[in-house]
Amino acid sequence: MLTKKQINTVLDTIADMYPDAECELAHRNPFELLIAVVLSAQCTDALVNKVTPALFEKYKTPEDYLAVPLEELEQDIRSIGLYRSKAKNIKKLSQSLLDEHHGEVPATREELVKLAGVGRKTANVVTSVAFGIPAIAVDTHVERVSKRLGICKWKDSVREVEETLMKKIPEELWSDTHHRLIFFGRYHCKAQSPNCDSCPLLDLCREGQKRMKRREKQRA
Repeated sequence: MLTKKQINTVLDTIADMYPDAECELAHRNPFELLIAVVLSAQCTDALVNKVTPALFEKYKTPEDYLAVPLEELEQDIRSIGLYRSKAKNIKKLSQSLLDEHHGEVPATREELVKLAGVGRKTANVVTSVAFGIPAIAVDTHVERVSKRLGICKWKDSVREVEETLMKKIPEELWSDTHHRLIFFGRYHCKAQSPNCDSCPLLDLCREGQKRMKRREKQRA
């Protein structure tokens, strides 16, 4: 496992690599962000961003989503995986926003996770990006990178990864680090073919060093 000093080196290096990392889901307000994050479950941000321009032009408020039949909303998002369940959740959460929050997106994780289709990761993204509340949302990239680098243990659950990162990273860096780890995992430390041979963190990365040794053996 990395020491505190080594973790600081990791954070500084990734910050240098991706100083402008931010949420890549296109949105103009907390409600659009909430819808976009719900749609992004088990789907790429790039695909969601292809669907949301027309979607957000047609649906601007929770009332708009409730005003159409479920089948029509399904057709509007059918290019996105799990579109049927996501359409149902969007209508349910829209109803909840009107019934319990005056049509507004709540700013706390505790209230957000009560909405249909909203888990802890989605709630953390919304509170962090829309309301500026420090949070670390653990998606597949954050989990993979944290474990490969040795910030977290391989056996850690997603919740344990989040708690470990919150413990080891200063709170004022949670939101920026969340975005930078996503960028690092999405564009550099990829799931199938990480760029270990050009990685500035190779000296600290246990997984990268193992992979490089395997490559050397294969070449020998």
